[in-house]
Amino acid sequence: MDSERPDAATVALMALSWVLSDDDRAQRLLSLTGMDPDHLRFALSDPSVLGSVLDFLANHEGDLMAASEALSLSPESIIAARNVLAPPDYEM
Repeated sequence: MDSERPDAATVALMALSWVLSDDDRAQRLLSLTGMDPDHLRFALSDPSVLGSVLDFLANHEGDLMAASEALSLSPESIIAARNVLAPPDYEM
């Protein structure tokens, strides 16, 4: 792994910080994920919760691109972190 690239959990925490910096975006995250602020706060070490934050960005291109720019991360690196934390289920 590139030593200058943050790990998946760090990317998710950076993304969460960015999401929470805007009240409307934060409310949309909570509404779409079904989490409340307390659950989010206490589950910050849970890969599935961190993955859901990155899912939130992955499912809205505008937010993904804005977060990418604000965090100085490529959209692909955010998606790669999402796939580490919450790998997509593929059925054969």
